[in-house]
Amino acid sequence: MLALSREAYDTLVSRARRGRPAEICGILAGTRGDPANVEDVFHAENVAADARTHYEIDPEEQLAVMERIEADGREVVGFYHSHPLGPDEPSATDAADATWDGYSYVIVSLNGSHPFVGSWRWTDEGFEPEVVRLA
Repeated sequence: MLALSREAYDTLVSRARRGRPAEICGILAGTRGDPANVEDVFHAENVAADARTHYEIDPEEQLAVMERIEADGREVVGFYHSHPLGPDEPSATDAADATWDGYSYVIVSLNGSHPFVGSWRWTDEGFEPEVVRLA
């Protein structure tokens, strides 16, 4: 289970809307466990060659954000990105690029009248859906 603070949820949806037509991305901070609790959202620049259909966080920026999270006494809970045109689940590219075993991957899909915020935990077996609730 992934518990999102209301502020984190609102930030994810707002950034996804403002970022259209490109995918937005970043890192989730809080505490890991079951449930994992997301207290803060750190935006990262999408440096993918085609930001409309892919996302990529620059490795140096990713390291800097992760160090900042840890310096604040929190943990990296996972990562997020948007699907401006859907789907409401991880794409084949998302699965091919996922590497952080045991971490949450949140997707904000804007493919409908209301945004969809879902989360999947990456394991050796692939993505496993996890329940998202507002904390």
